[in-house]
Amino acid sequence: QVQLVESGGGLVQAGGSLRPSCGVSESIVSVNVMAWYRQAPGLQREFVAKISTYGNTNYADSVKDRFTISMDNATNTVHRQMNSLKPEDTAVYYCKAESLRVRIGTRGLDIWGQGTQVTVSS
Repeated sequence: QVQLVESGGGLVQAGGSLRPSCGVSESIVSVNVMAWYRQAPGLQREFVAKISTYGNTNYADSVKDRFTISMDNATNTVHRQMNSLKPEDTAVYYCKAESLRVRIGTRGLDIWGQGTQVTVSS
């Protein structure tokens, strides 16, 4: 079963940077959108950023101008450059693939990664 594999979370001081990644565990035909969400303790999961295979991006206001999402279409790997990190960015970050097709003619699937912890100390 195809999975999303995330890496690159960790602990960083306020003002620092991280560049996590999310890749697909096996070869696929296509994916329409790759996105990042996050969930802080006691709060609901919220949207962070997304990118389409055409390169169109969208960001939450809270991360605009600090985070940059990019995607390598050849490997279906999405990266999240996080700069000027703040303690309020502390959360578990989840990667999501929207309308992912493993084989031609199959239905597009929405798949979540396992999540990685990002902790920003003040």
